[in-house]
Amino acid sequence: MFDWIIGLLDAAGYLGVAFLMFAENVFPPIPSELIMPLAGFLAYQDQMNFVGVVIAGSIGSLAGTYLYYIIARKIGHDRVRHLLEKHGRWLTMSPEDLDRASDWFDRHGNLAVLMGRMVPAIRTLISVPAGLTPMHHLPFLAFSLAGTVTWNTLLTGLGYALGSQYDLVADYMNPVSNVVIGALVLTYIYRVIRKKGGSAQDATG
Repeated sequence: MFDWIIGLLDAAGYLGVAFLMFAENVFPPIPSELIMPLAGFLAYQDQMNFVGVVIAGSIGSLAGTYLYYIIARKIGHDRVRHLLEKHGRWLTMSPEDLDRASDWFDRHGNLAVLMGRMVPAIRTLISVPAGLTPMHHLPFLAFSLAGTVTWNTLLTGLGYALGSQYDLVADYMNPVSNVVIGALVLTYIYRVIRKKGGSAQDATG
């Protein structure tokens, strides 16, 4: 997986960084904790520019999180809950997840968006309650951008700092990244099955 990501980023450049980060925010097949440090490796090797990597990753991240914000804003709270009740298992989201994110958003206000963009567990989910509140587009984008740039800069900087140990890190990261991706897939399957079972019990209860 390490070599595959490096190969993709090497071939597609900044567009590949933006695409992977967009996909990570919409349906996370590969976490940003792998994508951005690996792009940082390439920046260390002068195959990419550090600032360009951060900008490309942030554009992709912002586009992904803005998509969920727009969807939530367009369809409204009741339809979002109905959608999660019927199909949420495929996104591994439930109405209860939405309630928890909404409560967290209510407690922290607009800062919830900024902080949420730096918390892996709610990086995308925080966009939904933001879209269901009166929070306007410009503040949402501004707070999201601030959190996204901070997060991506830290991750890219980590990869850049480890660049001098590329061969050592590559030997370590390749099997580790395979394990991480495998764990994500198994976790996704488990959550889909668990939520499907819960939905069936609710229907018969």
